[in-house]
Formats: sequence, structure tokens, C-alpha cells
Amino acid sequence: MTDQSKYHHGNLKEALVQAGLDILHQQGLAALTLRACAVGAGVSHTAPKNHFGTLAGLMSAIAARGYQRLTETMQTGLSPDASRADRRQAAMGGYVDFARQNPGLFELMFSPQRTNSDDPDLLHHAGRCFAVLCDVSEGLIWDKSDAPDAALRAQIMHWSMVHGFAQLSASGRLDKGEMKNLEIFDVFPQFQYRD
Repeated sequence: MTDQSKYHHGNLKEALVQAGLDILHQQGLAALTLRACAVGAGVSHTAPKNHFGTLAGLMSAIAARGYQRLTETMQTGLSPDASRADRRQAAMGGYVDFARQNPGLFELMFSPQRTNSDDPDLLHHAGRCFAVLCDVSEGLIWDKSDAPDAALRAQIMHWSMVHGFAQLSASGRLDKGEMKNLEIFDVFPQFQYRD
């Protein structure tokens, strides 16, 4: 298939996003440029500008794909009737696994200066991802349960702890000594739920 037929069949945009994902996986965030994505997709170096305008536009599309995949990873293996505790286990474990397997993409997803903060697709997929964290924070029994904003506090607690662990893990900071054998729930407190 020629570049021209890819373009006319609407595949060029997807090819550029995939090229960006490949670069992040193989070389890291520092190597992600419009030109590198164009080379990876097998098109001219001006082609990405036609679809994304700027590097931030392309990075926003790649980050949106990252949030989509993260959401899926956080829900892997769950049955439709999974308890909130099981959903929490899958969400926290999936979050860390995703960061470990995709460190460059994970870094991009949490680099707001590199993306367009008002990109609708990025906002949509980031929102769906955060909704998983909101779900597993609902009805948590802990020492902040009676606060008027208990749900918000539980969301921030979950996100802070899992994101911190994931970032330390993805960057290799936990690959030393006895730390390398620890998983998220070896350090994360266990809580009960009201429902």
C-alpha cells in the first residue's frame, strides 16, 4: 500500500500515532518528534502537520491512546459482577503494570506541557481513566470516611499512592535490593467498603 492510498483511506493519522507509540516504547520520550513519527509511518516529514498541526497535537493524540489503554489495563480480568474490592485490586495493579510496561508513554501522559490541555479526545480518555479511580474510591471505610468530601479525599489518596508507586517502579527506582520484590499491595493499605 502506498503512502497516498494510506492517506486516502484515512489510515495516516493512525499510522502516525502508532509510529509515536513505537518510538516511545523503543527510544523514550526524548526521541518523539514530528519528523521521527513521519519516518516511522513512512511518509514525508510535513505529513504530521496536516493531521496534527504541531508536535503537541500529535502528542495529545498519543497520550489519549495511552489513557485508553491504561483504562483497559485497569479493568483487565474483571467479571461484570466484580466487587468494588476486586475492581480496586485490578485498577491499582493494572495502573502499575501499565507504567512498568510503557514508561515513555506513561511519562508523556503526565506531561501537560507537552500536550494540548483542551484536546477533547485526550480529556475524554483521561476522564474515563479517572472514573475508574473514582469508582474504587467510593464507599471506602477509613479514617476520613466521615469528612464532607470523603469521596474526593479517597480519590486523591488512591491516585497519589498508586501513581507514586507506578512512577517509582517505571523509572527503576524500586529495582534495588529488597525493594525489587515489592508489589503495590505489599505497601498499599487494605480498606473495607460500605457496600
